[in-house]
This record gives sequence, structure tokens and C-alpha cells, in this order.
Amino acid sequence: MQHHKEKDTTRVNILNALAFSHFSRDMPKTLEYLDEAYTIADIIQFEKGKARNIYIKGITEAIQSNYDQALGYYNEALKLYENIDFKKGIANCYNAMGITYKNIGKPRKSVDYIKKAIKIEEEIGSNNLSASLINLGNSYTDLGEFAEAIPYLNKALSIAKADKNKQRVAYSLNNLGTIYLDQGNYPLALEYFKESLYINEKIGDSLGIANHLNNIGWMYKTRKQYDKAMKHYEKALEIDKRIDNKRGVSSTLNDIGIIYEENGDYERALNYYIKALDINKQIGSKKGIPNILHNIGEVYLALNEFNTANQYFSEAKKISTEIGDKVTLCDTYIGLAKTYANQKLYDSALNNVLKAKKISKVSGFLDCQKEATEILFNIYKATGNYRDALENHQQFKTLNDSLFNKENIKKIAQIEYEYKYKQALDSANIRELQLTKTVRAKSEDLEKTQRNYLWAIIGVLMISMLLGSVIFYQKLKNAKTKTQNAVIEQKLLRSQMTPHFIFNSLSVLQGMILNKEDKKSVSYLSKFSKLLRITLENSRDKTVLLSQELKAVQNYLTLQNLENDAYQSTLLVEETIDIPMFEVPPMLIQPFVENAIEHAFIDTNDDKKIDIRLKYIDKKLICTIADNGIGYMPQKKTNNGYKKSLSTAITSERLKILSKDFKMDGSVTIEDREKYNAQGTIVTLVIPHKFVA
Repeated sequence: MQHHKEKDTTRVNILNALAFSHFSRDMPKTLEYLDEAYTIADIIQFEKGKARNIYIKGITEAIQSNYDQALGYYNEALKLYENIDFKKGIANCYNAMGITYKNIGKPRKSVDYIKKAIKIEEEIGSNNLSASLINLGNSYTDLGEFAEAIPYLNKALSIAKADKNKQRVAYSLNNLGTIYLDQGNYPLALEYFKESLYINEKIGDSLGIANHLNNIGWMYKTRKQYDKAMKHYEKALEIDKRIDNKRGVSSTLNDIGIIYEENGDYERALNYYIKALDINKQIGSKKGIPNILHNIGEVYLALNEFNTANQYFSEAKKISTEIGDKVTLCDTYIGLAKTYANQKLYDSALNNVLKAKKISKVSGFLDCQKEATEILFNIYKATGNYRDALENHQQFKTLNDSLFNKENIKKIAQIEYEYKYKQALDSANIRELQLTKTVRAKSEDLEKTQRNYLWAIIGVLMISMLLGSVIFYQKLKNAKTKTQNAVIEQKLLRSQMTPHFIFNSLSVLQGMILNKEDKKSVSYLSKFSKLLRITLENSRDKTVLLSQELKAVQNYLTLQNLENDAYQSTLLVEETIDIPMFEVPPMLIQPFVENAIEHAFIDTNDDKKIDIRLKYIDKKLICTIADNGIGYMPQKKTNNGYKKSLSTAITSERLKILSKDFKMDGSVTIEDREKYNAQGTIVTLVIPHKFVA
């Protein structure tokens, strides 16, 4: 844009494109670009540019939950596109209108508009097809029709991956995760949420990040890890407020209210629920209202104010039925059943809980099924119907086990892991002993060689002292190099993937298989085998492609973090680095990442972060590994000493040799981030490299 100052169609298109790329992270800048673009388009009568501009204005209003204004802009843009018969623009407007109707609680109308968009996009071969499929899947999700939603979302994911559209890949994963969350498949849901969040953080999509933080917060809340859940909600709330996403703010306030409710702080819970309800009413969105009303009803039920609870549940049921929200409708029937049961109105309680059970079975809501069977057990027991009470109690136990049997599997896997790890440790000790013997033998050979050469020098000194000195020096240098290489090779083998990590990974995999998580276990095994293969291949080569080295590091991070969400990690490569053009020595980065994981967070459990960054400055390839752990200085006082013998010393030795081979500087430094007014440790590697021929 700086090089194109002329006020023509090209500048309008550039400004519109900039506005569209900024709307999810910088609203003021977006509006600035839109104003300039519309002024130029209006002057030069560029109808297509005006239509695009108005369409993007609709998106900015929708993000701020100004749905009436958004629909007004979309209809205005649609008329302009229809006048010039621009089908791609027409499809975009239908799609946007479908999203808006979904957000205001009209999912059936949303489905109709999005299907119109998809029909046009399939005719013209639009690259926006994956986005429309995501939106259609979301509308079916709101209707609780998961069997319809999942195929559309999987198709969208496949297209987005083929198109290398990271944003749409992230949204597809997130929405699939939401479905698995509603179905009670928490591990699979968390896996999708984490992968999606990582992508959105990498591309800087604020709206996507806020949504994912909310989802992950919900996962922690479900597991009753309230502190972690609250941290994610607070981060999401901060982002939603910054980008003025009122619907997101309302949703997060509602989720925070649930945490206070589950902890018995009903007054504070009601305060958050009422704030969330007021925002939904202000923006005219019915979508979030039934869930908030249901939650308020739950608070009054806990306070034994049954009539008030009944009023809120009844209102939630009415709106849920209107907008087709089956998830909340099912929860509301459960709430009404509990209220009537507490009042000993068992016929009314039975009528409502049977409706909930029917919906939950059809839609696959395991949590709702579990609650329904528990309530039925109590009702039948109270009314003397012991046969049906027993049957529902057995169903409750089965459903509860299907949702919460992972702890037992984890314990079994841990016992087996400890046994296998001891075996692996014994094997590793034997291997290390053999390597030590080899080094010792080489050292003894060296000493013997030195003595022989000494006698040889004395013998030939009379013939030619100079010649003998040269021969001795060369031979001694070669022998020392061989010994040095053997020592470094031994240390390098020890600094690679530890038996602890390998067998822990196998135990995690076994737990997934026992839990019948077929897709997840296949994915995990694939990543694990790829990492092993890459490690073995890289160990044989003097240099590897930078992309291969980064892939190994990323796979290692993914596996270490896959099962229990131990930490957050980022791997950023500056745009100045053309990754395919670089070759580097293998296994320089991974040992320091491993040190951070194993030693940086000894005295802390929350908010663990590891950031890996690569930059290219003054012809130097620089990698930093930073964590927010206990810092380097405290670790030097421990017995582990930040594994200095395995990382700092080994890498320093390697870099001395590599620097000579590559004819460029290589170094490693470890610093406490306290000197930079931050928490943790930072490792800085200057990596010798060469460019691909």
C-alpha cells in the first residue's frame, strides 16, 4: 500500500484486504482501512469494492454482537453483489447471514442460509467452501444434531489442511472438540482444543484464542481443577473485552459464575450470571440466555428456593425449545425434575426426567444421561419401585464409569511403567558401562601409543629429529581426536531421549488403548514413532535440514504435553529465516528443552511456559529456549546442577568442533532471566549452519 498511492480499484482492494486481515485482532485499524476504502470506491464508482467493504463492516458489527446492524450491512452488500452478478460475494453474504442467525439463536434459519452459500461455492469452486462447512457444522451442533455436524466439520478440516489454511484448520478442530465435550469425551475434546489453540496463538487470532481459552477452561472445570479453569477464563475475558466481543464476554462471565456456584459461593455466582444475562439481552441474542437462566435456577435450587428455581427453569425450557438448543433443554428438564423431586412432586419430576433421558440418548449427551439415571433411581426408590430403581442405579454406574474410569487406568499404567522403567534403567546402565569400557580401552591404547612413539622418537632422533617430531605430533593429535570423539559420542547418546520419556510414552499409549481411544492412540503412536525415527536418522548425520530438526523438537514437545497438559509451549521462527535453506547439526536444541521440562518447574505446578525462538542476525542463527521456572541460579545449588554435564558441557564440546568444521562461531550460554526482570532461565545457542546447495 505504501508503494501504491493512486486512488484506484487496486488501492481499494488492498485496503479491504488489510481490514479483513485485522478484524480479529485490531478493530480500530480495521475501521480506519474500511473508511478510506469506501471513500475511494464511492468516488470511482467501484461497486464490487463497495460491496466487499460493506460486507466487512457487517463482520465488524457481528464481532461486537451488534447483530441487527450486521444483518443490515450484509443485506446491503448482497444487493450490490446481485446487481453485478458476483456469485462469490453473494455466497459470502449468505454465509455471514447464516452465522449471524446462529449467534442470535436461530440455528434452523442459519442452516438454510449457509446451505445456499455452499451450493453456490460448490458451483464456482470457491476457496471459501471450508469456512461454510465449518459454519454449517456449528449450526447443527447448536441443534444438538451431532451426527449431521461431524461429517461437515471433518470435510472442512480436510479441505482446510489441503489449502494450508491454518485459521480454518484451527476452527474445525475447535468445533469438533466442542462436540466431543458435549458428548462427554473429555480427553479427545481437550486434544482438539489444545491443537487448535496452538495454531491460533501462532497466527495471532485473538478471537480464536479467546474461544479456545474458554473451552479449555471448561475442561479444567469439568475435572474440578478450578484454579486452572479460572486462569483460562480470566485470559479469555481480557481478550474478549479488548476486541469488544460482547457475546464472548457474556459466555465467559457465565462460566466463571459456574465455578463460584460449584464452590458454594452462590451470591457471587448469581452476580456473574446476572451480568451475563444483561449483556445477552442488550445485544439481542437468545442463544446464550437459556443456559444462563438454567444456571440461575440451579443456584436457587441449591438454596432450597424451589418456586424461584422452577420459574427460571421453565423460562429456560421455553427459550431452549424456541431456538432448538437441545443441550440446554436437556439440562433444564433435569433441573425441573430435581426441583419437583425435592418438593416430593414425583409425577412431575418423573415426567421431566424421562424427557431429559430421551433427548440425551438420541443426541449422545452422556453427562445428561448419567444425571437422569441418578434422578430416576432416587424417584423410584422414594416411590417404592425398587426394580426400576435398581435398573437405573446400574445404568448410572455404567455411565459414570464410562466418563470417569481414567484414573484407574492411569494407576495401572503407572505401576507397569515403574516396572518397565527399572528394566530400562538396568539396560541403560549396562550400555553406559560398555561405552565407558570402550573409552577406557581407547585411552589405554593412546597411552601405549604415546610410549611407543616416545621410544621411536628417541630411536630416530639421531637420523632426523625434525621428521620424528612431526610424525609424533600428527599421530598423537589423531589418537586424541579419536578418543575425544568416543567420549562425546557416549555423552551425546546419553543426552538423547531418556528411557524415562520412552517408557512413560508407552505407558500413556497403553492407557489410551485400554480406554478404547482408538483414534487418539493411533495419533499418539504415529507421533511417537516419527520422533524415534527422526532421532535415529538425525543421530547418523552430521547435518540435517532445519525443518527436520524443528520437527523433531515439536514432536518431542507434543508428546511430553499430550496426556496431562503439563505446560504451554511455543516454537516461533522469525520471517527472516527461510527454513528450507538451512542445514544444522542435529540434536542441539532438544537436550535443553528436555532440561526445561524436567528441572525448571520443580517448585511450581501452574502456568508453566517454554518458549523456543529462532532468529537470524548478523549471519548468525540464534536459538533461545526460555522458561518461567525456578531460574538458573537456584538450580546450580541442586545436585542436578541443571544437568550441566549433559547439556552445557556436551554442547560446548560439540560446538568447538563444529565451529572449526563450519568455519563459523558456535556457542551456548545459560542465564537467569532475573537479570532481565523476568522469571526463569534462558538458554542462548549460536548454531553453526550452512545453506542448502
